Amino acid sequence: MRRSPGAMLAHLADPIVAIATAPGRGAVGIVRASGADLAPLIQAVCARPLRPRVAHYGPLLDAQGEAIDQGLAIHFPAPHSYTGEDVLELQAHGGPVLLQLLLARCLQALPGARLAEPGEFTQRAFLNGKLDLAQAEAVADLIDASTEAAARSASRALCGAFSARVQALADGLVQLRLLVEATLDFPEEEIDFLEQADARGRLQAIAAELDATLAQARQGALLREGLRVVLAGQPNVGKSSLLNALAGAELAIVTAIPGTTRDRVAETIQIEGVPLHVTDTAGLRAAHEAGDEVERIGIERSWQAIGQADAVLFLRDLTRAGEPAYEAADAAIAAQLPAGARVLQVYNKLDAVPTPAPAAAAAALPTRPADAITLSARTGEGLQTLRRALLQAAGWQPGAEGLFIARARHLDALQRTRQHLQQAEAHAARRDAALDLLAEELRLAHESLGEITGQMSADELLGEIFSRFCIGK
Repeated sequence: MRRSPGAMLAHLADPIVAIATAPGRGAVGIVRASGADLAPLIQAVCARPLRPRVAHYGPLLDAQGEAIDQGLAIHFPAPHSYTGEDVLELQAHGGPVLLQLLLARCLQALPGARLAEPGEFTQRAFLNGKLDLAQAEAVADLIDASTEAAARSASRALCGAFSARVQALADGLVQLRLLVEATLDFPEEEIDFLEQADARGRLQAIAAELDATLAQARQGALLREGLRVVLAGQPNVGKSSLLNALAGAELAIVTAIPGTTRDRVAETIQIEGVPLHVTDTAGLRAAHEAGDEVERIGIERSWQAIGQADAVLFLRDLTRAGEPAYEAADAAIAAQLPAGARVLQVYNKLDAVPTPAPAAAAAALPTRPADAITLSARTGEGLQTLRRALLQAAGWQPGAEGLFIARARHLDALQRTRQHLQQAEAHAARRDAALDLLAEELRLAHESLGEITGQMSADELLGEIFSRFCIGK
């Protein structure tokens, strides 16, 4: 049973043990232990002292002194370990039963030991100063990365690139706070603070650097979260064909029969390293036109998916454009799309438009928006234009270098920091600048930044973050 975040923090003195490799069979499996003193465990399982950070091959023993397996044992004495505590890693063959035997033996041999909670090893690394909070989160992001670009960005964050940017901003705020508060403490000096200390210039420089960091963080968050894209439109407009074309695989059934897709079909693809979670939905039409109850439910689920999407690809059929009933149905769908939704107008089946000039015929359509994308899911013509449009809708900046992974809470903290700096700039711009209000806004901005690296984080927040990690990490 998983403990609450508060309970996790209350049991940090306990020695912990966990299987650190993924469930299932494998060539190698790892059991990891961390605690203040692992000498009893080392003696019980290895029956000999271990040189620090040296792999020792030999039997891993049960309570009767019999070998559970032949494997490697590595001891990382505190504080030179991942958690900052004593750490022991036992590498054995990766059979599930074997690893459970080894886990049970460690729990038996180490007084007071218990199973580790999800993320508890990394939580201890954070609390013992081995990682800051942004780096600790990057560990989980590196494991969960779905694209090469996301993995590289998470690695940069783990190495401290994001934290260094945040720390540089914090250092600038500290220096500015010192100047402001020194002026508050010594008003008799009659120093014209804003002019002589160039407070406004310093504040503007910090705000500009923050804006650059926020822009990079938004790109990093996109790499982590991806974009939820929903294919919508009337039955038989080619949504399933387009999903298959984008994914490069036959994921959805494609037939000429309207209403083939009855439920959502989802696939994650990547474009320039950005993950896109694409969902094919049932064809949209009025509920009374649905062929049966299954199709009606599928249509309801389609609208639910559209409501949750970051971007909607509204597909139309070029071969039916101009038909009054078809155009009216498209207009009815367009009217129901959520207000403010990012909608890409896509005209499909370019290959089926009568020759000799399909592109000219498509261009002549009176109802086609200026920014519409014309393509053929069957032949692939126009797909690259669609891919570029999807990246643009996501806010992705092609060619961005040195990105670091970021989370929604990081963006929130940076945005709140920016809001406080805007208030501070407003106070600093006044002739009768209220230095106490300026000092307060700088303090609040500094606190918001501190939340990113964990310098100013509540225990409940820490517990919630680490509880989402995998067990053994």
